[in-house]
Amino acid sequence: MAAHAIRRPRASHAPPAPAAPQEPYVAHAAYGCTEPHEHYAPFVAHEPYGPPPPRSHFVRRLLHPVNARLDEHLPVDHRLSKIYRVGAGLTGLLLVAFGILGLVDRIGFFDTGGDTVLALNTNGALSVLSICIGALLFVGMVIGGTFASTLNIVLGLGFIASGFVNLALLDTELNFLAFKIQNVLFSFVVGVMLMWFGMYGRVGSALPHDNPYWQARHPEQAAREQQAARPRPGYRRPLEGP
Repeated sequence: MAAHAIRRPRASHAPPAPAAPQEPYVAHAAYGCTEPHEHYAPFVAHEPYGPPPPRSHFVRRLLHPVNARLDEHLPVDHRLSKIYRVGAGLTGLLLVAFGILGLVDRIGFFDTGGDTVLALNTNGALSVLSICIGALLFVGMVIGGTFASTLNIVLGLGFIASGFVNLALLDTELNFLAFKIQNVLFSFVVGVMLMWFGMYGRVGSALPHDNPYWQARHPEQAAREQQAARPRPGYRRPLEGP
């Protein structure tokens, strides 16, 4: 009986056919993705980690404010502008009331005899100066926005500087505004209050990314996050389970 040999096809030693060229995967730059996948959460970029900026950085940011204009139709901008307006209006009202009461009492313009209004020493010059500064704060309250914020900061620094200057002139002949220690303390308090109102939501290391001042300082990152927040065409959210 003849043996039947089973012949198996020999393995081909020919080189494999080259694979069809695939289109290179383009990363989702707006999301920071580097791998293809179907569902992913939007990528929220953050500032690079590192040591905190020096104090001169905050001083430079304060002296050179960004060109951010508040749009009061937006919720965040409206809230910030409202705080700036309230701070300027309340402080201006207090200063105008103090100045008017000083003028009503007909105190001498440079009188240093110790006349008081609202437990504060005053004279005619200080009364007129208080009314002028209060009127300027009322202008800031009407305009609002970044102007009111900057005005509050500048006048706040001016009040603090005035407190130090008049503290040095208390017992001298150059004390033309009839300052006493209570006036110095009042100047410090008003200065700090104005600076707080003016710097609110504007200067800080942890401002939210929807803040207009943060967006003005980081325009590229803000643009990426706004692009990432927009819904992609044709994208449907997966159905949630029961």
